[in-house]
Amino acid sequence: MGSISNHRYFRNDTDSSEDQSFALFDIHILMPMTIISIILFFLGVSGNLIVIAIFRHSQEMRTMVNMYGSSMALSDMLIFLSLPLDLYHLWKYKPYIFGDFLCKFFIYLSETCTYCTILHITIVSVERYFAICFPLKAKATITKCRVKRLILVLWGCFLLTTSPILFLFWVEHPKGSLSQKSQECRSIERMAHMGLLEMMTWVFTIYFFLPVLCLTLLYGLIGRKCWRSRQRLPGCGQEKFPHADCQNAG
Repeated sequence: MGSISNHRYFRNDTDSSEDQSFALFDIHILMPMTIISIILFFLGVSGNLIVIAIFRHSQEMRTMVNMYGSSMALSDMLIFLSLPLDLYHLWKYKPYIFGDFLCKFFIYLSETCTYCTILHITIVSVERYFAICFPLKAKATITKCRVKRLILVLWGCFLLTTSPILFLFWVEHPKGSLSQKSQECRSIERMAHMGLLEMMTWVFTIYFFLPVLCLTLLYGLIGRKCWRSRQRLPGCGQEKFPHADCQNAG
């Protein structure tokens, strides 16, 4: 999902000649991509809107887990709303006709929502770990009020950590060309040379690999806890006649 990792924003081999094709891929690749993108757009936007509407209008659905779910639904919906612009960019990556603001904003929005979804899944897994391994402590410490505050803090963190993107991208004319047909939404070479692009690459890497390691560790601990709890069941952990004991216990 992340725009930083997408190669279309980092084309350095740009040729401004008039006969160059301004599509990023051949037509036989673009057509199925377009059809799939249109289907994903309608399903993604409508599905996430339904999730948000149900959460807002149903008091019974306002659980702590669903709070995270509605926040992720908002994040995913924003990503899907930017899909038409990405699709247009695939068909015609230059000239970029939407101006500097949309060039910066949609990349910034895409990165922010990508990090948001990843970190929300991680936080839900952390709370699930405490709920299974330390149920009494989790019940006392994890409240709806604290979950709301945590979600706001997460969004603020995402908006802040991706803010350098606003200074990294703009619409420019590569190779000093002044032709309107050569305009591209791309990284600013001066900012990239200053290390801003490298810094954002590291941010994206941390936001991806750290949650993966965290999820692996947490679900490993959850699995160990469930296995030990199963071994402690009366009769089920004994070596003699384990099947008979378990059947009698059931």
